[in-house]
Amino acid sequence: MRRRSPRLRPRIALAASAALMLSLVGCGATIPTDPEGTLDRVRGGDLRVGVSMDPGLASEVGGVPEGPLVDLVDDFAESIDADTDWTIAGEETLVGLLESGDLDLAVGGFSESTPWIDRAGISRGYTRIDGADGRSIVMLVPLGENAFLSELEIFLDEEVGG
Repeated sequence: MRRRSPRLRPRIALAASAALMLSLVGCGATIPTDPEGTLDRVRGGDLRVGVSMDPGLASEVGGVPEGPLVDLVDDFAESIDADTDWTIAGEETLVGLLESGDLDLAVGGFSESTPWIDRAGISRGYTRIDGADGRSIVMLVPLGENAFLSELEIFLDEEVGG
């Protein structure tokens, strides 16, 4: 039996990886994906956002949300040519609306240690959001909507840093 050269192994692995990537491209697969098509639906449409009040981040004035998180989400919506449709509620209600498909995004004082991690997709934490006072703030999306989450994080990285 003949042994392969140790220098050949990385080449075989590279060739196998390239073949896998080409097969995915050939199938029209895109990574990341949204099983429910959130990014495609909201781009040029309506971004349904739930907001939970949190001092310094989001408040309600006359039934209308305002604050640094609201401004940040409105800017994100503008970047994808979407109109923002706001729902004001508590965290548990917002997570339920994400799960039922009635919201695309939930914001508030959610931190990286959020108890909702099993029920929602979680963005990376951002400490430089105005009003966060050093807290690492995350945003919630429906589970599995990874293309939408990726687009949101790219925007947030540019606006408030990673």
